[in-house]
Amino acid sequence: MTFQNDRLKNAIGEARDKWGWFVALGVILLILGGIAFANLVVATVASVYFVGWLMLISGIIEIVHAFGVKTWGRFFYWLASGLLYAFAGFFAFYNPLLASAVLTFLLAVALVASGALRAWVGYQHREQRGSGWIITAGVVTMLAGLVIAMGWPVNSLWILGLFLAVDLFFQGWTFVAFGLALKR
Repeated sequence: MTFQNDRLKNAIGEARDKWGWFVALGVILLILGGIAFANLVVATVASVYFVGWLMLISGIIEIVHAFGVKTWGRFFYWLASGLLYAFAGFFAFYNPLLASAVLTFLLAVALVASGALRAWVGYQHREQRGSGWIITAGVVTMLAGLVIAMGWPVNSLWILGLFLAVDLFFQGWTFVAFGLALKR
């Protein structure tokens, strides 16, 4: 146990020496979050391009993988899957606004479904302490999904950018707080 404690102390000591880097990264992320907030449509398109690149790269990898599979049935499965991914990635570049509408709709559906599931799980465990928080979180998530769905497709121009901006802000504040805590 003392070996692990020593390793942890060493890791914290090394990170403490670099506290300024954490703060600097946090400030950069806060600035990027502000830029994203100021340009939600551009941030939405940037996030669609990012997802498009991921899908295109994944599709190419699956197509290459298909040729390494020994049986024809699996070959066609991996080839079809790779082609669909690559097509979706290409589509994101070809028409990013329509792709943002599709992604926003999928986000709304995912939020409603995960919120409903979370609320149901909380309700199933309502006799346990803290279950009210789980139910509340599920209802809030479900409401967020419904609000997005009610504004769809018009809000598709800015919702993904808003999520990106909020994430950048939270990441930025987290790194700043972490860096300042290390300094102390």
